[in-house]
Amino acid sequence: MPEAPEARQPVTAQPVVTPIRVVIGLCLFAPFVAMLWVGSYAKVDPAFIGIPFFYWYQMLWVLVSTALTMTAYQLWQRDQRARRATSASASAATKDGGASA
Repeated sequence: MPEAPEARQPVTAQPVVTPIRVVIGLCLFAPFVAMLWVGSYAKVDPAFIGIPFFYWYQMLWVLVSTALTMTAYQLWQRDQRARRATSASASAATKDGGASA
């Protein structure tokens, strides 16, 4: 009776929630919290060059949101490169291990 072919061991996946992904989530979540908490900025004072706080605070968050989104994107790219490198080295190790056995 022929034996069944040896099943390959699956490459162990990295955890889905990593510290870098938590930072990415916080970078993307912070502007929502800041803008949805209207009570924190629904006031006139302190004015900045004659512009009430309500308006300049929101305009400031446009710039802050841009910076946070750009940071999150760069962190995501770094995370994806690291995951690809790890999976490529793991698959190469699996292939080498299978060939020498």
